[in-house]
Amino acid sequence: MLTRRQKHFLLKFFSLFSIIRGYNILIIVIAQYLTSIYILAPELPLKKVLFDLNLLMLVLASASAIAAGYIINSFYDSEKDLINRPRKTMLDKLVSQRTKLSSYFIFNFLSVVFASYVSFKAVVFFSIYIFGIWFYSHKLKKYPFIGNITAAILAVAPFFAVFIYYGNFDLVIFVHATFLFLIISMRELVKDLENIKGDLAQNYRTIPVLYGEKVSKRMLTILSFLTLIPIVLLVTKFEIGYMYLFFYGSVLALGVFLIILWLSVKKMHYIVLHNILKFIIVIGVFSIVLIDVDVLLNRIL
Repeated sequence: MLTRRQKHFLLKFFSLFSIIRGYNILIIVIAQYLTSIYILAPELPLKKVLFDLNLLMLVLASASAIAAGYIINSFYDSEKDLINRPRKTMLDKLVSQRTKLSSYFIFNFLSVVFASYVSFKAVVFFSIYIFGIWFYSHKLKKYPFIGNITAAILAVAPFFAVFIYYGNFDLVIFVHATFLFLIISMRELVKDLENIKGDLAQNYRTIPVLYGEKVSKRMLTILSFLTLIPIVLLVTKFEIGYMYLFFYGSVLALGVFLIILWLSVKKMHYIVLHNILKFIIVIGVFSIVLIDVDVLLNRIL
């Protein structure tokens, strides 16, 4: 049996884990490693990538900065989240605002420490990244277009840290990044639709608040069709192995997304749309292994 003190500690731990979206960070860590193995450094032996201490430090720096970002975002959005996500917010409130701020500075400090092991350039990169997350959470997310674009850039930025480290400037990397950027941009706009009630109450000038749901749906439709450009390029112009199956599946998923989008009238519908996009992103991460299904066996040997 756990003591009352132990139960309280566990509740606070899970509350902090919820705030920093630990499951999201795990997916990003896996994505960074798979991207390094299959896209950024396909010519290197598997062990050399997996046991590269510099890469590990970059991944840990990214994870720490992202965790800090979720914390500061939760700090500034506490009132809005109480309207949009009351159950999750009640769990998050087990961690005080003071503890959130302390954790925020600790994670940012760790991010810089990890980056300093790699190089001074890495320290500069993550310092700018940390500032960008704070500025977005404090100011930019309240404004239309620039808030959505900044959120998408910040979501993709950790991959550029690894990309710069390997110095691989192949066009295929930018095409993959464009597809990811468009999907994340769609997710950010869907989140604005999902959270419109809290945004209105807190005077956030998001696209749905300023221009309405219909205009937002039209923008999502345009973004959906724009994703076809990197998909067609990746399937027809580059060697992506069996990953073409993922992109064909993505086209079908986006077709379903558009049907539900134009039938959506309630928050629950937008939550479903958000989950469709999240599903595409997560499946896309693990589909990277389809670029070469024999790569693990060949490169271990």
